[in-house]
Amino acid sequence: MGTSERADAARNRAKVLSAAARLFAAGDPRSVTMEDIARAADIGRGTLYRRYPDVTSIAAALLDEHERRLQEELLRGDPPLGPGAPPLERLTAFYAAMVDLLDTHGHLVLGAETGEKRFTVGAYGFWRVHVLVLLRESGVPDPEAMVDSLLAPLAPEVFLQQRAQGVTPDRIKAALGRLASALPTDRTDRGTGPAAP
Repeated sequence: MGTSERADAARNRAKVLSAAARLFAAGDPRSVTMEDIARAADIGRGTLYRRYPDVTSIAAALLDEHERRLQEELLRGDPPLGPGAPPLERLTAFYAAMVDLLDTHGHLVLGAETGEKRFTVGAYGFWRVHVLVLLRESGVPDPEAMVDSLLAPLAPEVFLQQRAQGVTPDRIKAALGRLASALPTDRTDRGTGPAAP
């Protein structure tokens, strides 16, 4: 019986994630409800709520795999995204990788990381540490005050607004690259922080 229950739970999880992915991609992810997902997955709401407390947790589950792949590249990938390149080059590469993630999975990011949830759900904490360490390594003055401002252009609402206005991902990458290269640095502080994740 236990094995059958586990198999049912796995099937239900797959049905939920598949249904949610379709709903998030079809329209504004912020308007998707738990009832919509239960109906589309053809499962009861109680079954859905046993595994996921809210829509945000479902979007985060879908997004998690993609974010983990990028985190692995930041930790062990080739430069400039991975270790071995100068910090501001790595920041530019990080921006480009995040634009690619947003361009492909922006609907999931929007479903998982809207408003204040952005700071508590998903990989924001990892991105913040990564950028903070790069700023410290490059000697940017007061990196703690700057880090969230440098991550703000990667908010899903900002990215999707830019795309709605016809700004291409390549233009966004170029603009963010110019932002990274324009950061003031104090070379006397370079290398005082820990290695960037």
